Amino acid sequence: MTLDSISPLDGKRLLLIIGGGIAAYKCLDLIRRLRERGMTVRVILTRSGEQFVTPLSISGLSGEKTYTDLFSLTDEVEMGHIRLSREADLVLVAPATADMMAKMAAGIADNLATTALLATDKPVMLAPSMNSQMWHHAATQRNIAQLKQDGILMIPPGSGQLACGEVGAGRLAEVDDMVAALETFFRPSGPLAGKHVLITAGPTYEAIDPVRYIANRSSGKQGYALARALRDLGARVSLVSGPTNLPEPAGIETIQIESAREMLAACEKALPADVVLCVAAVADWRTSQEMDQKIKKQNGALPPLDLVENPDILKMLATPGDNRPALVIGFAAETETVAAHAQAKLDRKGCDWIVANDVSLKNGQSVMGGDHNQVSLLTATGTEDWDSAPKDQVAKRLADKIEQYFT
Repeated sequence: MTLDSISPLDGKRLLLIIGGGIAAYKCLDLIRRLRERGMTVRVILTRSGEQFVTPLSISGLSGEKTYTDLFSLTDEVEMGHIRLSREADLVLVAPATADMMAKMAAGIADNLATTALLATDKPVMLAPSMNSQMWHHAATQRNIAQLKQDGILMIPPGSGQLACGEVGAGRLAEVDDMVAALETFFRPSGPLAGKHVLITAGPTYEAIDPVRYIANRSSGKQGYALARALRDLGARVSLVSGPTNLPEPAGIETIQIESAREMLAACEKALPADVVLCVAAVADWRTSQEMDQKIKKQNGALPPLDLVENPDILKMLATPGDNRPALVIGFAAETETVAAHAQAKLDRKGCDWIVANDVSLKNGQSVMGGDHNQVSLLTATGTEDWDSAPKDQVAKRLADKIEQYFT
């Protein structure tokens, strides 16, 4: 989106609550970017947040008073904590610390920020930020589950180098991602508004023992690109993802799994859906029994593995029934006679479309893990061969095809 076009944020009112974390500095740029898009931004700055950014810098960028004190004589004459929480269209907490989320999950109101959150009748969105160990701690994950159950929206944290020097999940989402999440929330409509899209992406890991597993190669890039493209058309997107190194897309419900059976269970739980795209490279087999101890080599080799077939997720989702989506799309990664194998898969699985691509090595390189893809789209009416393009462009073109199917 360019700033010359009308932003879905134009004329909207945001109450931004800045928590106490080093990433609070990103909120200064966020305020500027939101105001450029026509949004009014009021800010509650917590006491700990004041250790990282100042009320003066915030007010200078927002053009509004910065609120800090629950017991302000001037603000609370008008019940400021209630007025602030009710006059916004959305409340965003960024950075949302572990402490802030714990208080929200427990319904604690011991300062201006938590009191406003408890008093609001508007949607609330969180952008968490904390140390990786704090993020993965059982208490934090329990609080997140409770907040989601309470209807709180999440902008997932990123992964990478943290301020403490550790590497892992817990970085505050980048400003671009926070802006995108807000635009998605306020986007008034889209050609796929009201449609629920279910996407599988990435590989699955089938454990052999605590240190080994069976998997198919997949970066997840094409599935994640499709999730973003369909989100941008107004669809509600559920992304069931195997292990990848990709950040969770903003504005999308992402369910992380490992095995094929976990992926199937997550897909069944996400139904009903209008569209399903089975992009994931699901491992075809798993061991009949997962060992709870590391298997030792015997005479220099692993003992034979007894393999059983994994559930056929695409075929099961395409089976006629009350919960069958209107459009089921499978993906076929082939290395030879691509068109023939893809057509056979279309007939065998019972899906509506197949997106096929050649993943054999060409000039020593494979499409897997890369940023480009060349695909063919097989439907009941024939085959379209598309030129090689960045995976984001392939996703946009397929999303447009899905839009045409429904319109």
